[in-house]
Amino acid sequence: MSKTLGAQTITRAVRALKLISLHTHTGMRLVDVAHNMQLQRPTAHRLLKALVLEGMLIQNAATRRYTLGPLVFELDLASAHQFNLRDIAAPILEELADSTGDTSFLFVRSGNDAVCLSRIQGKYQIQTPAVPVGSRQPLGVSAGGLALLSSLDDLEVSQVLDAVAPRLSVYGNLDAEEIRRHCARAQKVGYALIGNRAVPGVRALGLPVKSSAGTAVAAVTVAATQTRMTEKRVAEILPFLSKAVQELTRLLGL
Repeated sequence: MSKTLGAQTITRAVRALKLISLHTHTGMRLVDVAHNMQLQRPTAHRLLKALVLEGMLIQNAATRRYTLGPLVFELDLASAHQFNLRDIAAPILEELADSTGDTSFLFVRSGNDAVCLSRIQGKYQIQTPAVPVGSRQPLGVSAGGLALLSSLDDLEVSQVLDAVAPRLSVYGNLDAEEIRRHCARAQKVGYALIGNRAVPGVRALGLPVKSSAGTAVAAVTVAATQTRMTEKRVAEILPFLSKAVQELTRLLGL
């Protein structure tokens, strides 16, 4: 392949990703991508197929539409490390843990998973068995993952649940339909709440950190034992959690 042709291919790939990113909620058909990029359909098909193989795009089996793939979110996670998301969030998580007495967490999305980026333990005498920093679980299993999942539209939620369904049974016989119900509740009440799934005996509360465009870039959570995290306790923690999310949003310039 000549240098000129190689550069042209890279340019086309970037253009395709930018184009499809503008249609994140609905995805795009092959014919629409070809038309917008002024490419022949076979050329556009080869380009999109290559991007799917590399994980930059996914194609919905039912609708045949293309949306951004897991590698895009992996790269987003890498860029988050570059602007020190963990360092920026550290004092906020510490204040949240001090205010509540419980363990505070920061999660980010990586493909169809939620990754624990940071954890600060509180001073309450009984602390929860903690999700390890760096661990990953399917979106929807933890409060952080549920907060991130509930920020997506219905189509994206379905795509994620289809992808992670085979991995859910190890979490206390959790299944996709139960996560869907938790997700619907989170969208209705404005916060994610789930217990006895990511870690047995633990219940956690989470909120997403969103950009001005409405995209969830992270999630902040507070976890406690199931007996401690009562509905009354949830109501007490929510103002502290909301304050933490607002402050992190401000510091990140979102």
